[in-house]
Amino acid sequence: MKWLVKITAISMLITSAWAVGEAGAIFLMIAPGAGPAATGEAQVAKVGDAYASYYNPAGLGFLSGREAALMHVNWLPNLADDLFYEFMAYRHEVPGLGTFGGHIIFLNLGKQIQTDENGNQIGVFRSNMWAITGSFGTMLNARSSIGVSAKIFHQKLFDKGVSGEAGKGISTDFAFDLGYLWKSDRINFGISIANIGPSIAFIDENQADPAPTNMRMGVKFDVFKNEFNRLELFFDMNKMLVASYSEMDWDDNGVIGGYTDNGNESWGGDYNSDGQQETAYKDKWYKALFTSWLDDWYLGGDLNLGGWTTQQEADNVIGGYTWIDNPLNTDDIGEIYGKGDSQVSNYVSRPECPQCEIVAEENGKLNEWGVKEIGTGDDRKFSAEFKEMVYNFGAEYWYTDNFVLRGGFIYDEVGKIKVPTFGAGIHLGQYGFDFGYTAGKSGHPRANTMYFSLNIEI
Repeated sequence: MKWLVKITAISMLITSAWAVGEAGAIFLMIAPGAGPAATGEAQVAKVGDAYASYYNPAGLGFLSGREAALMHVNWLPNLADDLFYEFMAYRHEVPGLGTFGGHIIFLNLGKQIQTDENGNQIGVFRSNMWAITGSFGTMLNARSSIGVSAKIFHQKLFDKGVSGEAGKGISTDFAFDLGYLWKSDRINFGISIANIGPSIAFIDENQADPAPTNMRMGVKFDVFKNEFNRLELFFDMNKMLVASYSEMDWDDNGVIGGYTDNGNESWGGDYNSDGQQETAYKDKWYKALFTSWLDDWYLGGDLNLGGWTTQQEADNVIGGYTWIDNPLNTDDIGEIYGKGDSQVSNYVSRPECPQCEIVAEENGKLNEWGVKEIGTGDDRKFSAEFKEMVYNFGAEYWYTDNFVLRGGFIYDEVGKIKVPTFGAGIHLGQYGFDFGYTAGKSGHPRANTMYFSLNIEI
């Protein structure tokens, strides 16, 4: 399907700036606000303005009065010059009840080239995504508050099929957020879980992606404060609550699947004899809230990391190969072990031992590429769960309540995002003007991104 190829290309563009390719609707993860962008996106315990409806709806419970916020950014300028992200937020206090708020997100993905089945250009089309969120926060007592948000979001990637293809690259889905905020004299603690909802599918429900459910928790610390000066530090941790499993052997029989879900033998079946699925899959959102803390270390068996390179025949066997050290000559080894025939798809040498060869062996722990498969389930550690988290660091220095300097850092090891952030702002009367900048190495998708936002107290 030509239009499906286009959807894939656009999706890759969206996920190129985040290590969350296993989820859908990643545009919901774009952090709004020039102020938050300048402090490394560390906001869950700060949330002192209308942006609370995005970062932590519980923050609305401590806010009074009314406020509107607007932001514009030329998003990912190193990838394209026609991607624009717009954000609008509003909050309104109802005395004695709490504060209502909400925001609208619009992401313009610009023009895309439409081609026919032969690759000929036949026109252009436009893609966009949007989300509308309503929020409410209220205080539990003088030091704590809770909040909730509900949202509907729409993705329009492609609205026409090619040469009679059925279906469109359009989806409309819903999700909700939960938040909690606790404040003391100098320290705040906040936690929110955003985008809790069902899987997202464009055409085939069997190929649906989980919603980008994300847990954000963090602290805010007031370093010092006097009549004219104030310094605050922020730290957030983000974890995707999405549990995904690659092909793995759960029952230690060395084979992926081979059975139906009711235990009947079936070549190419997805399950083992115990009814556990061994082909790749993802947990439902309500289960992933818990299993996402276990899927990378505790849950799972030996991984299927290699296999045949042709589409005609899939390799569902775990292991079956080993190394032989210092063979007398390659021809003898090839004659004994079938080098070059269908039993060995890639006859490689071990880098640290050029004279070693990968050979077939019934109980071998390696695949035909020389990669360990048997025993990989025992090698996983709990530290892998922390390695996949994103860490945000930020600081704000205020001179009076009118001028602010900001700095921060985003650390995402898996996504290879390790970038500093900077910014400043001027707040005069009811108006606040803020600027944020994400730095980084030349060519990185998120480098040299500038944010501009306006806050208005009404």
